[in-house]
Amino acid sequence: MMNNFKKKITSFAFLFFITTVFGQVKNIGLPDIKNYTRSDYKGGTQNWAIDQDKNGNLYFANNNGLFQFDGTTWRSYKMSNADAIRCVKIDPSGKIYVGGYNEFGYFEPNEKGKLIYHSLTHLVTKAKIKNIDFIWKIHLFNKGVVFQAFSKAFYLKNNTIQTIKAPKRFQFSFLVNGRLYLQDIANGLLEYKNNTLHALPGTKQLNTTEVWSIVPLPNQKLLIATLNKGLFTYSNAALQPWNTETNAFIKKNSSLGGIAIKNKFIIINTVLNGIVVCDTNGKIIQHINHKKGLQNNTVLTSFIDNKNNIWLGLDNGIAFVNENSPFTYFGFSYDISTVYASIVHNQNLYVATNRGVFYHSWSQNFKEDVFQLVEGTTGQSWNIQVIDNQLLCGNNNGALLIQGNHLIQTLDSKGYFGFKKIPGKENFLIGSNYNGFALFEKKGTNWTYRHQISGFDNSSSTFEVDEESIWLKKDGLLYQMTLSTDLKRYVRIKTHKEITKRYSGFGGVQRINGKVYFQTKNHFFKYSKEQEQFFEDKTMSALFQKIPIVNLVYEDQLGNIWYTYGQGLGMLQKKDNRYQNSAAPFSNLTGELVSDYLSINTIDQKNIFIGLTNGLAHYNPEQANRFVTIPKAYIRNFTFQKDTLLLGNGQKITTKYTLPYSSNHVQFSFSSPTYENLDNVEFSYKLEGFDEKWSPWSRMFTKEYTNLSEGTYEMKVKVRNSYGVQSKETEIKFTVLPPWYRHFFAYIIYIILVVVIILYIQRTVKAKIRKNKYYETVEQRRLYLEKETKIRQEQYSLEKEIEKLKNDKLKIKILAKDKELVSNSLQVVKKNKILNGIIHKLKEINHENLDDTLKAQFTKLQKSIVKEVNSDKSWKDLEKHIKNVHYDFLKRLKEQYPTITPRELDLATYLLMNMSTKEIAEIMNISNGGVELARYRLRKKLELNKKENLIGFLMKI
Repeated sequence: MMNNFKKKITSFAFLFFITTVFGQVKNIGLPDIKNYTRSDYKGGTQNWAIDQDKNGNLYFANNNGLFQFDGTTWRSYKMSNADAIRCVKIDPSGKIYVGGYNEFGYFEPNEKGKLIYHSLTHLVTKAKIKNIDFIWKIHLFNKGVVFQAFSKAFYLKNNTIQTIKAPKRFQFSFLVNGRLYLQDIANGLLEYKNNTLHALPGTKQLNTTEVWSIVPLPNQKLLIATLNKGLFTYSNAALQPWNTETNAFIKKNSSLGGIAIKNKFIIINTVLNGIVVCDTNGKIIQHINHKKGLQNNTVLTSFIDNKNNIWLGLDNGIAFVNENSPFTYFGFSYDISTVYASIVHNQNLYVATNRGVFYHSWSQNFKEDVFQLVEGTTGQSWNIQVIDNQLLCGNNNGALLIQGNHLIQTLDSKGYFGFKKIPGKENFLIGSNYNGFALFEKKGTNWTYRHQISGFDNSSSTFEVDEESIWLKKDGLLYQMTLSTDLKRYVRIKTHKEITKRYSGFGGVQRINGKVYFQTKNHFFKYSKEQEQFFEDKTMSALFQKIPIVNLVYEDQLGNIWYTYGQGLGMLQKKDNRYQNSAAPFSNLTGELVSDYLSINTIDQKNIFIGLTNGLAHYNPEQANRFVTIPKAYIRNFTFQKDTLLLGNGQKITTKYTLPYSSNHVQFSFSSPTYENLDNVEFSYKLEGFDEKWSPWSRMFTKEYTNLSEGTYEMKVKVRNSYGVQSKETEIKFTVLPPWYRHFFAYIIYIILVVVIILYIQRTVKAKIRKNKYYETVEQRRLYLEKETKIRQEQYSLEKEIEKLKNDKLKIKILAKDKELVSNSLQVVKKNKILNGIIHKLKEINHENLDDTLKAQFTKLQKSIVKEVNSDKSWKDLEKHIKNVHYDFLKRLKEQYPTITPRELDLATYLLMNMSTKEIAEIMNISNGGVELARYRLRKKLELNKKENLIGFLMKI
């Protein structure tokens, strides 16, 4: 096993020497490529030149003008006298020099940030302007600017132009290490110095071709790229063909120039086949063309931005090559699809895919060849593993043994997910298949199928094997299966529904540091065979304390712990027995991982392969440490009342803007010169003075606020790149003035008006007081006399009132007496009722049993009681007194209800006195039912509904 690993490292050392030394251009896989079509930037075909300003904005010289890209928005600008722009160059001051047909000049931002074109042709005589033709190249040379056309070049310095006339006809020009070279079609290469053109000896043989670029090489050599003659080196006055594989490629595909990457790599543009990236020895590191992702194979220009990524101006469109990323990819251009596993074995890289097992030579360059199918493996391949120097594949067609580029044996025809050794029994292998688990035995140097383990037919790719048990996670349950001593069956199968009562469910089962762990909700447990229960490993759980809830966990051969969360990927990188969490670099892979299959193939510290749904990713952790930088956020547009300020174009930024109240409808747009993985770049903003908190992260790069009240505001924005790294805040302050009627000066006017009005009112009031003083005296005399007369009248009325009160008092006394009499009469009536009852009871007594004396006394007593009752006229007196007491009530009732009868008046009076039904029946000499009927008729006469109380109604009259 160790010898095989050493072979891998030895074969890998030479292949990745360049990557190790320079750490940028990788010859494994392809970088991420982003194409911008004409519909994206709304421009013409052919992008001839590219440059970048100090704020990170990119500029493209296009057939339809100058195009600016800030990471979110494309903007176009045109010269005054020409549409097509062939070249662009930005000087340190921010001036954007451009050249076109018979026109050259520069763009510069005005006070509002809009780029305004300033022509420089007025510095050239009119006769010469007509003969300028196209300006093809612009160079910042010796504190001046050189505009190169075919017939001549114009050297601008100190606001004056010096004309450099071509000996015959210029082709192109080049600035290399501060030295200016021009190609003349009759005199070879020329160097411009001391205001004179000097021919480079030995370069006239280039007269029959076009030189498109000159790039510096080590040892003061120059690399010259021609259109159809290939590549040449120039040194010590000698021009020689560059006999390399790059030159052989260029001769087939024609060159359109190139550019150096930090003097370590060279990009060569071609007419027919995209670009190649080679080292300074001419070895091709990368080849990127239409098949590998470019929208167009003709590359007119290439440019290295401030993060060492590549921009390509195409014959039709623009392309961004994320060359500085730690990730490169094997995808459709390498003829592989969804990758479930990968491994390096015997100088080949194998990948298990949904279409079978594919391989590619590990010791040869990846730039051209596609992956080849291993014969006999067509079908879903779940895994590819090297166990004891044998290559095993878990395939839909069975357990396959692979050697080189073909299948040599099918160990078992059932479909298999994967294989694991039994600890302590190195000659035995457990394979998870569609029907459960099978046992494989090593005989000699070969693995052979022994038998299917009976007693359990569930299986999954998520399983582990320890000394005694097979652990399987399936359908949310954990199965613990103990094998018999002969390994033919299970002597015990235990199902665990939860790890502990505190942490229910199972997140996964995995082997870390040689031990089987069970995790749920980022808590990791081991299993105690003696106690037959799970106990938490606090140290392992602590590693995942600040990590989102993980799904799958895997430890690679270097001890790094990989994990998936949601659709994302992270890594706990092991360094000096400590772990460092690294999740940001993998954010670009979010959503690309194969669900429930974590495919990590770690070869060494610099080379890791990750399986994706659309291929294979190569990751270099060391390059990731240099790649992830802090992004910058810009507020690009500040729009209000049909006016727009373009910020970040190099103009002087005002610290604070003042807006009239009519411009309280504002809009902002944001940008970040972060061109890697733009789909994952997000912004967050906050308007101090309006928003209480920062907005959620989103791809939206515009924000609008309407009807802002007067006050001072500060717009803040920050950006988060695709690696999760946040920028510092960028802010802009502005003040919305109040409306004119709430302005400070308006309030002063209001105060003055109030003072004037008060003074006017005061004067008017004083005049009116003086005028009315006389009338007040006369009026007071009149009022005195009226008051005296009124007092006399009131005195007379008072006397009449006193007399009336005396009469009323007398009436009240009489009424009180009547009420007292009524009360007494009622008492007598009650007494008579009692006596009548006694008489009735006396009549019931049997007189026959009494002696004559008692009978005589009894008769005498009965007669006296009867006499007393008959002599009492209280009933008649009672009716009279009742009518006297309630005379006013009866009068009012009769006035309001003229149809009411005397009998009903009596009933109303009794009800007003709150007499019971029985009492009323006795007084009126009717039955209790008769009283109720009378009450009903009275209610009807008074027009009362069922809900109204009769007595309450009578009391209100």
